[in-house]
Amino acid sequence: MADATLLQAVTDRGPRALADFYDRFSRRAYALARRVCVDEALAEDVVQEVFLQVWRQPERFDASRGSVSTWLMTMVHHRSVDAVRREATRRKHTVSPADDGEEWNVPPGPGADEAALDAVDAGRVREALQQLPAEQKEALTLAYFGGFTQREVASIAGVPLGTVKSRMFTAVRTLRGVLDGRVDRGGSS
Repeated sequence: MADATLLQAVTDRGPRALADFYDRFSRRAYALARRVCVDEALAEDVVQEVFLQVWRQPERFDASRGSVSTWLMTMVHHRSVDAVRREATRRKHTVSPADDGEEWNVPPGPGADEAALDAVDAGRVREALQQLPAEQKEALTLAYFGGFTQREVASIAGVPLGTVKSRMFTAVRTLRGVLDGRVDRGGSS
């Protein structure tokens, strides 16, 4: 059964649809969540949240934006990153003060201006990604946002490794052309 057909069965609330969907994707989802979260329990929570979201809102899948597996792995990646951030924040707030009486300060880092520029750049990259053919967009999304190796992307997409390499090379070359001169924060003021 095709992935999209299986997701449609989930949407239609088929009797075994979610179980079949879970059986098909849970290992890949957990592997990605584990890679991002490092913590097993946190990764398990992420996977549970994602499959619950699939059950509650399967209609959020948009075939024009990529495959079912890309959609699912993107959700896993985003939820994993959010979980790591939440955990880091929680730990920061539960850290005991230093014994020597010094106040603990956050180390210096990028300011709000840097974050704003990053958000603008991210928006431009997203726009440029939308101009790519679906196969190229899927390969880049899985590799760069999903954290998968090219070999894993080939397995997920069901195509030869050489095809994935070719798609990624062409996609990156196309993105460079689209973004050339638009995403430049490196120098002249």
